[in-house]
Amino acid sequence: MKGNVLVRNATMILPDAELVGDLRIRDGVIHSISRGALEPLDDELLIDGTGLHLLPGAIDPQCHFRDPGQPEKEDLGSGSAAAVSGGVTSFLDMPNNKPSITNMEGMQMKLDTAAAKCVNNYGFFIGATPNNVSDLQEAVGTPDKPIGIPGICGIKVFMGSSTGTLLVNEREALDEIFSKTGGLIAVHAEDEKRLIERFEHHKDRTDMAAHAEWRDDVTALLATQLAVELAQEHGHRLHVLHLTSGIEAEWLNGITSLPSQHEGQGAVITTETLPQHLSFNEDDVSRVGTRLKMNPPIRYELDRTTLWSELKAGTIQCIATDHAPHTLEAKSLGFPNAPSGMPGVETSLAVMLTHAKNGECTVHDVVKWMSTNVADCFNMIGKGRLEEGYDGDVVLVDMNTERSVEDQNTWTRVGWSPFADRSLVGWAQVTIVGGVPVFERTESTGPKGRLLVEPGEVGEPILMTPWI
Repeated sequence: MKGNVLVRNATMILPDAELVGDLRIRDGVIHSISRGALEPLDDELLIDGTGLHLLPGAIDPQCHFRDPGQPEKEDLGSGSAAAVSGGVTSFLDMPNNKPSITNMEGMQMKLDTAAAKCVNNYGFFIGATPNNVSDLQEAVGTPDKPIGIPGICGIKVFMGSSTGTLLVNEREALDEIFSKTGGLIAVHAEDEKRLIERFEHHKDRTDMAAHAEWRDDVTALLATQLAVELAQEHGHRLHVLHLTSGIEAEWLNGITSLPSQHEGQGAVITTETLPQHLSFNEDDVSRVGTRLKMNPPIRYELDRTTLWSELKAGTIQCIATDHAPHTLEAKSLGFPNAPSGMPGVETSLAVMLTHAKNGECTVHDVVKWMSTNVADCFNMIGKGRLEEGYDGDVVLVDMNTERSVEDQNTWTRVGWSPFADRSLVGWAQVTIVGGVPVFERTESTGPKGRLLVEPGEVGEPILMTPWI
């Protein structure tokens, strides 16, 4: 379903400017942007944006919506609803499901499920195993013949054990994947050998501080260095997921670049970080406990400040959430038994806009990191900018009204947020996908807001050009 919308008198965050004016979407595509008033047409919905900021919809490049296999935690429908409640109009979802998604049969199943359940745009990673290169090639092609299938964004490699059964940690198997596949490889970078060795020294600990000590920054750095080495050796597109440590960020300085800004013939390498790692430190982990347990872990204040520095410097290209919900019952098991992972997709934009409100960055930075650069990193067509001819995926946010995060107002099926009790601005007031309003938050709806469409009515597989 495509729509016609006229948003009037909003503060629009354009690629190179901030403009108060009107934006028109026709047949799901941004048709015109004007400083002056645009005359309403008979067949379009009129939305008053006075006092609100209009941004390109956020794009979350790392979600775990638990579909198939764990509906008590999330499925594509509930995850998609949570996303649009936070102004996220497109997402990329991971393959560590039950069963793991490691072939085209599984990928097609997820694409079909998304078409029936989602209310925003979607893409999926195929999972790598030590022996499924032929399945990976069917999804993304080979180095000499890369392919781009709508809704398929690349290969996910777990270099270290996390949540699920996918693991590829031996160099020989990794080399075969990097040398024989096309497309983009995204890595969960933790060194499995070091994790096993260090576990013996921490296995009897029951305090949350042990988590970051066990899965230390060197564990992450070793895997990141290996992934970069293989990408450079084979000229393969690489994306390092959820960067958490200062030493990784500093080491990657001068190595990463946006695809659109890459110079030379070498491998294009990008990375991301998370709102959690830009907002929390060891004191928060000690105070909050297992709600903040995730892999790789939330680390220390020095890591947090270094991530901010390298994000601003351009070493880190974009922001994801690693939205990975678990039930509060499971999270209450304490350390080390509580599973790793937390919700994040519905608060990510508000968290980052609150950082902008507090002077740690600008609203333009947030748009760049959460929309424009994500689209660049994944070769997305028509996404990530308020620009004529781009897709009409936009969000109106309120930068003036503060609201506390409350568990009862969450859309994620597990019903809690790691940012509970934090006061945030930048809450989505209207989320629009393909010119169709899919979510609104008003005085009458209350702080939780409401969906405006039925599952499957809006949203498409994301179009991404192949990596050549």
